[in-house]
Amino acid sequence: MRRRRGVWGHGRTARIRGGGRPAAALLALGLCGTGLLPAAAASAATGPGAYAFAPGARPVEGTASAAGAPRLDPGRTYRGSLPAHGRLTYRLDLADATTTAYVPVTAVPPAHTDVTSTDGIRVTVRDPHGTACSFATARFGAGLSPRPVTALGKREAGRALCRGAGTYSVLVERLDTGGTSAPWDLELAPATEPRLTSPGPTDAPRAWDSASPEPITGEARERAGGAGFTAARVLGPGVWRTTLVPGRTVFYKVPLDWGRRLQASAELGGAAGHGYVGGALDLSLYDPVRGLADDVSLGYTGVRKPVALAPLPPVEYANRYAAPAAVSALRFAGDYYLVLHLSDRLTETFGQGPYEVTLRVRVDGRAHAGPGYAGRPEPDGVFTPTDQDEAVLPIGDGGGAGGVGSAAGGSPVMKAVAAGGIGLGTALLLVLGGWTLAARRAQTRVSAQKPTA
Repeated sequence: MRRRRGVWGHGRTARIRGGGRPAAALLALGLCGTGLLPAAAASAATGPGAYAFAPGARPVEGTASAAGAPRLDPGRTYRGSLPAHGRLTYRLDLADATTTAYVPVTAVPPAHTDVTSTDGIRVTVRDPHGTACSFATARFGAGLSPRPVTALGKREAGRALCRGAGTYSVLVERLDTGGTSAPWDLELAPATEPRLTSPGPTDAPRAWDSASPEPITGEARERAGGAGFTAARVLGPGVWRTTLVPGRTVFYKVPLDWGRRLQASAELGGAAGHGYVGGALDLSLYDPVRGLADDVSLGYTGVRKPVALAPLPPVEYANRYAAPAAVSALRFAGDYYLVLHLSDRLTETFGQGPYEVTLRVRVDGRAHAGPGYAGRPEPDGVFTPTDQDEAVLPIGDGGGAGGVGSAAGGSPVMKAVAAGGIGLGTALLLVLGGWTLAARRAQTRVSAQKPTA
């Protein structure tokens, strides 16, 4: 928490007599309870290019071949390293043919290293016979700026290929075309989706409103982003503002229920200077298992300019049968991630900043019940929209640019939780005030009892 002079004893952290714990720390605990301070703040990364890996991520070392490859357990998060020109293999044991498995891999190059637009990673999933089930690539793009990039490998149940149970291989390759030779950190977060209790639709939705909506207007509210997927900050509909320095990547999450639709844009504020930077601001959208739905970037001349995601369909199970990735990724309810990256090449032309970025988020569509799963996904709750940080989320259906709650008007339980969290924060502030007053009175009594010279 940032201290301002005159708030905590003229720039010093006040301590409560007899407790030894900083008052600011106790206040932070109270704010975590209210959702005004993110619970992941303690594990957030620092520095313009830093990435916040999942707390408790297990270390893992991939092998050069399938022989002896380490096993990835769905529901757990792993951390490893990918050497230059490297190829690493991991093992995924699937016990049945009806479970869909997802293996997102996030590569994090060191900050301030040289990359090309085509540098990146490729993730391939192969069945026990060596047949490729899927492959996906992620590249740095026109910004020529090192940043976290994520590629998703998967074994989809019901497809013609890779239908059986057994041991599958996950191959992670580094795509190098002349960039940095330093190793890249990796975060792997395998997940599984069980089959449906009864047969569902097998065709993609044929029609949805693909017209671009009217821009959201209103006063912007401050909202800093997190430094990784697990540290992402919740966003509701509305206009949000943050400041970024070149090289910084921040993560937000927008809870989406079945039938709800997200549309978002980002606007980079103006700056003094002359020149052009391609890919100055990148806006990406990832689904709950970190599959890329859309990625857009803007060229910058120092003049305020927006960039928007393509019009997206409502979240529906049947979207998985559509060919375009922007539709196929909208296949389940849960938290969708908005990721912003500001290119470090801005420093050369327009200075070190910080730069103002405005996010406009619209959530519409009528929420409805989703399909029934015959089992629990791993990790548990991955396909359930988050109910945390209600302080920034309007409660209710809201229609057009309204809230992210259900059509029933939001969860009564979460209303109570939100109210209870605010009450906890208020109570802590009152306790802190009482302790401070008591300490001052005690000090006054001691001073009065001292003998005069």
